[in-house]
Amino acid sequence: MSDLRFRGRAWTVGDYIPTDQIVKSHRVFDPLEEIARHVLEDANPRFAREVQPGDVLVAGRHFGQSSGRAIAAKAVRATGVGCVVADSFSRTFYRNAFEIGLPILELPGVTGAVEEGDELLVDVEAGTLRDERTGRTLAGRATDPFLLEMLRAGGLIPLAPKLAGVAR
Repeated sequence: MSDLRFRGRAWTVGDYIPTDQIVKSHRVFDPLEEIARHVLEDANPRFAREVQPGDVLVAGRHFGQSSGRAIAAKAVRATGVGCVVADSFSRTFYRNAFEIGLPILELPGVTGAVEEGDELLVDVEAGTLRDERTGRTLAGRATDPFLLEMLRAGGLIPLAPKLAGVAR
């Protein structure tokens, strides 16, 4: 799908997944392609092996807690997921995701409404998720316009020249 709407298979993980479980500390200096092959391998062993471009990672409460290493968000993006939807994110992971251009949506109650394998349609801009299996639509808060602009640019670094008033 285009822009900030994504359609894909749901991959689920639970509550309180720390960054060290997203990317194990002994892998942080590996090439990103290698790291991506091991993302969330303890929380959902099939995820990194079977995820397809555009799929949706659905997480519980406080996803990405602990370390502030941006490699966790970069590694999730490198798996090819279209976006991550969670009941809530740690504030550091939330910030890192937008800064590196990983679309995310905070949607309280999502883990109770979605099962792994469901076909999801997520609109990050509108703050909605539709589960095609159940026909149910969940609505949260729409994402802040500045953060949407950052996502469309591909992250903070690609947006910086515009913010600085420098034409590119």
